[in-house]
Amino acid sequence: MDEQLYRLRTSCRVCDAPDPVIVAPLAPMAAATPTFSLPGTDKTHPAFTQPVPLALALCRQCGMVQVPAIVSADLNYRNYAYRTTNSLGLPEHFRAHARETIDRIRPRPGSLVMEFGSNDGTLLAAFAEQGHPVLGIDPARAIAEAASRRGVPTLADFFGEALAVKLLASHGPAAILLANNVIANIDDLHDVARGIATILAPDGVFVFETQYGPDVIERLLLDTVYHEHQSYFALTPLSVLFARHGLEVIDVAAIWTKGGSIRVTVQRQGGPRRMESSVPAMLADEARRGIKNPAFFAAFNHRIKATAAALHAEIDRVRAMGGGVAGYGVSVGTCTLLAQFDLAGKIDFLVDDDVNKDPELVGPGYRLAVLPPTALIERRPGLTLVFAWRYADPIVVANQAYLEAGGAFLVCLPEPRLITGAS
Repeated sequence: MDEQLYRLRTSCRVCDAPDPVIVAPLAPMAAATPTFSLPGTDKTHPAFTQPVPLALALCRQCGMVQVPAIVSADLNYRNYAYRTTNSLGLPEHFRAHARETIDRIRPRPGSLVMEFGSNDGTLLAAFAEQGHPVLGIDPARAIAEAASRRGVPTLADFFGEALAVKLLASHGPAAILLANNVIANIDDLHDVARGIATILAPDGVFVFETQYGPDVIERLLLDTVYHEHQSYFALTPLSVLFARHGLEVIDVAAIWTKGGSIRVTVQRQGGPRRMESSVPAMLADEARRGIKNPAFFAAFNHRIKATAAALHAEIDRVRAMGGGVAGYGVSVGTCTLLAQFDLAGKIDFLVDDDVNKDPELVGPGYRLAVLPPTALIERRPGLTLVFAWRYADPIVVANQAYLEAGGAFLVCLPEPRLITGAS
């Protein structure tokens, strides 16, 4: 075991209760994914080849769901490769987010907007267009430099209390602090919460979006489960976290991103804004659903096994007829599905629309070629598994020639769905 690659957490990262119970024992997978970049190394690095334990653990005390194996943050994010602009629909979502947040919060003209985990600055650019000075914080050096060059000043650093103290002195307080699809990636949530409490203006708000844990479980959003995502939040444990640091949740809304997420608004305890009815309503709903009960996860585990069996049966049928098998979509979610459905040894090659993707996807025990979608016509696999299942409809539309030539698509999630030329 490579001690530098990961460590195991044995307590809840929200309430510090010992020994969260494993409720979803998943297959191990590599720490490295297509969002990963390790300059100066090749794909024999342990990050690509060593399987790291993966499981979901539940804190019975506060309801927090978390991955116990913690991969080094420096390894994960200093050379991060993913960019917001690469995600279909996300730039438009963030522009709408900026307009809605300004209309809802009504910050003073010219007040400072900050974001940690700001990536390429897409969201902050939308706030800058509305006349607000902005500052991004992101540990990925190359991405931070590129964002600064495009006019979104960005510090290449991790956000926490120490940095917040420095920023308060150099830039003043934030009227709006943002974080999108990043808080779930952080192990030390208390350091982040202290940073939030430090940098917020007295009437400021922290607005963040994150994957909604109960949706991951009930909708089988399995491709969002991997080591980068260390937490699967519900509002119940989030309320516990913020209360410990003099903060309070005042609004929450369900949003579409990642198949099921929430947008949460936080202020200082006793701040000027009233708590919206959405907060007690979601807390009551989570209690009704029993999110602190290990039984809540039983159907999730059953559906993983049933889905794997269904995928294997269709692959075996095509193989028996002499057909090949491909996969469509190369992402971190693809790595998850290859591991959890035990598919790596059953796929001949992968295709992806992004011409900038690495020509190989490498993981423990597999090395799969990544080709353009034209390979579906050139190689004629009998079956193509759609790992990028959220984009299945445009994928099918764009590849009608493959279907007309006798190929078939098998959409993996949320349940297997076979698409042929006839259908």
